[in-house]
Amino acid sequence: MSGKDRIIFVTKEDHETPSNAELVADDPNDPYEEHGLILPNGDINWNCPCLGGMASGPCGEQFKAAFSCFHYSKEDVKGSDCVDQFRAMQECMQKYPDLYPQEEEEEEEEQPADPLPEAASEASATKEAAASS
Repeated sequence: MSGKDRIIFVTKEDHETPSNAELVADDPNDPYEEHGLILPNGDINWNCPCLGGMASGPCGEQFKAAFSCFHYSKEDVKGSDCVDQFRAMQECMQKYPDLYPQEEEEEEEEQPADPLPEAASEASATKEAAASS
C-alpha cells in the first residue's frame, strides 16, 4: 500500500456498536493547540481560527508578511514600516474579489440600483425614433 490514505469499509453493525475511542490529553506544548493569536513564546499562531483562514489561500504569503511585519514592528507608530507589505497584500486580494470581498462593494450592493442607465437608454431610443421619422 502506498500513499498516506487508507480506505476502511464500515458495516452497519460497526456503526451500531458504541465507540471505544479514547481522547488523548491535550499536550500543553503542542504549538498548534488553540492558544489564541499569539503563542506563549510570542510567535504568531497561523492556525488560530481567529484569522479566518487568511494565512492560507492565494494571498496567504502576503498576509503573513504584512501581519508579521506589523506584529514585530518596533516603530513609534506600530506597523508604519510595513506599508509595502500591506500594499502587496491589498493588491493580491483585489485579484480575488470572491474570496476577499471589499467593504465598499458590500455597501454598493445595499443601495438601490442607479436609475440613470435606464433613463439614458430611453433617451437614446427616443433620439433614434426622432431621427428615423
